[in-house]
Parts: sequence; structure tokens; C-alpha cells
Amino acid sequence: MACPEGNMDMNYDSTYGYDADMGASTSLESIGFSEETGALAAARLADYAARAPARARGAFQAGRVVLEQRERYAVRAASGEYEAEITGNLRYSARGREDFPAVGDWVILTPVDEGFAVIHEVLPRHSVLKRRASDTDGEAQIIAANIDCALIVQSADRDFNLNRLERYLSICADAGIQSIVVITKTDLCGEEALTDLLARARARVGSPPVCALSNKSLLGLDSLKSRILPGRTYCLLGSSGVGKSTLLNNLCGRDLMKTGETSESTSKGRHTTSHRELLVMPGGGILIDNPGMREVGVTDGDSGMDLAFPAIAELSRSCRFSDCTHTCEKGCAVLDALRRGALDDGLYRNFLKMERERRHFEATAEERHKRSREFGKMLKTFDRDRKAGKF
Repeated sequence: MACPEGNMDMNYDSTYGYDADMGASTSLESIGFSEETGALAAARLADYAARAPARARGAFQAGRVVLEQRERYAVRAASGEYEAEITGNLRYSARGREDFPAVGDWVILTPVDEGFAVIHEVLPRHSVLKRRASDTDGEAQIIAANIDCALIVQSADRDFNLNRLERYLSICADAGIQSIVVITKTDLCGEEALTDLLARARARVGSPPVCALSNKSLLGLDSLKSRILPGRTYCLLGSSGVGKSTLLNNLCGRDLMKTGETSESTSKGRHTTSHRELLVMPGGGILIDNPGMREVGVTDGDSGMDLAFPAIAELSRSCRFSDCTHTCEKGCAVLDALRRGALDDGLYRNFLKMERERRHFEATAEERHKRSREFGKMLKTFDRDRKAGKF
């Protein structure tokens, strides 16, 4: 489906990270505008146009959030790039962080000045990658929206952690997006140690592909590039210092992101990414860079846990009780496999820890929803009493 009217030539811009030499089109299709998104946008634009004054009917546009920094956004529309803020109505009606725009979102906006626009609405998302925020009582934090595949990055040296890897796989599976595990800094690891590391990773992650590469020698980079398809949106996930910014630069073929030198004492790169940003790669793939995450709190998805722990999900089908917690029940196939040594003890312990977090998130989320419902009832009662002239 054709994108909304307007098209523009664009020279290299450090904010958006591409230019004509990279072969990237300047149309909305080049940043993932699909037929499904087009249908959603067309319906909402028609609705806004029907309600707007005649002079303002052509002002509404669809665009994609390409940069987010502390509730300030950069949005790309067919008519250009805009610094943007949300309307007061959108801010007032938001029920929580999840209702605010995030990088990757498609939005309805209106340019109000040269280079500046206001965001009226976030279009429905086909996927939402989120984690439990560490600074709230279980509230979910959006990492990025409308993602097709996540590149989960760990380094082959001190950062490699199977338990953390399973956490990333869980939040990706819960969002319904595919995953590719990327092991970087293979040049810092001996051949025998790397072979063992990859074997352990593949045994734990199940079906998602595992790619190993060196950002220094570029060995293995082409294999990863071959998995990145034009028009699809990918998201980089990983801890600080694992080489995400360097990997992004290598995938794009030029230095778009600042990178930190590797510390000799820790073998880790210094943290350089401080915001979320969407960029287009030379082959047409769309990549969202994220700051490194110290914590990856799981949210409320059963399916995410099943896909992150396929061995336990498969064994649980043979448990005597359908609601088995795999902790103390008789006839538990998971505990039986653990006793026989057929199930990895580290995997089982990580499963229990993440399952406790997931159940806690469900409880705190229900409490938040309950408070929200009570507050909504209070406002309705207030409005009814005010209209009745009681005060």
C-alpha cells in the first residue's frame, strides 16, 4: 500500500543514520510501513480528517518514532523528520507507560511548525517488547514496539551468562517475536573454549539460531547479515559493554554510533548508548539500538516462559496435575527428570526464579488494575453528583 503523500530526498543525518549512498529509500516503506500498518493509518487519518476543520484536514500524517529521549521524540513521516511531543489529551488519557509512544511505534501526528510536530495517537502495535521496570512496583517498561526479531547480544568473555540469555528469550517469546542469539568478541576466546560455549548456548536456547562473530576481525559477520531481511525490524538487546554499538556500526558499514574502548581489566567495552534509536541498514533491514540493560525483569507471559524453557514445557505435559508448579508435587515429570539427571540443574533453578518473578508481576499488575478501576469509579461518581447539583 502506498504511504501518505509526500516524499523527500535526504542527505546523511547523524540522528537517523543513513543517506542516499546507503541505498535506503526515503519512503515510509523503507522504515517498515506495511499494508497492515497502512490500512490502520488510513482508517485513523480518515477519522481525524472527518472531525477536523476544513483548513486542517490535510495536516494529519502517519509517521514512525525513530528516536526517544525522556518523552521527547523524533518522528519520521513522508513529509520529513520532526521533533515531537505528545498532546495533552494523549498524556491525560494514558493509563501507564505502555500507552506512551516508544521507538518503533507508528503514530498519527500533525506538523505545527518547521521541524516540530505533535503526536495525537499511537496506532495498534503488532508486537511490544517490554520488561519489568526496576524503579517501580512491577510496572512494565516498553523497550521497543513493532519488532519482528531481536538480536540478543552476549560476549564470549566475562559477560556470557546462560541465565540472562534465558531471560531475554522469555521476554522476546512473550512479545511473539523471533530471536537470534549473537555471541561477540570471539577473538578474546580460545577455539576450544568457544566451541564449548556455543554448544552450551545451543543446548539451552533450543530453536533460535546462535551466531558467533568478532567485531574486530569481522569473522562471522556475513553469516549474521544473511539473516537480516529488508523491511523487517530488528532490535539489539544486551548488557552494557558487549559490543552492540560496534556491531551496529559493522552491520551498517560505517560509524553511526559512538563506541567505547575495551577495558583491559574487564575486557568490556565502555557504555556508550544512552537512548533508543531506529536506523536503516544498507540492505534495507531496520535496526533499533537500545541502551545496555543491567536488569531484565520478566512480565506476565506464560507463553514466554514455555518458549524460553522448551525442555521444561515438554516435560510438564507428562505431569500428573495440569497446574503443577514443579516444586513438590507427586507425579511431577520435571522433578523426576531432575532426579534422574535428565534435566540441567542450572536451567531448572533459573526457571523457578523467573517463574516467581512472573507470578509477582501478575499480582502487582492486578493490584494496579484494581486501583485504576476504583479511581475510575470515583471519578464517575464525582461527575454524576456534580451534575445532580449535590455540590
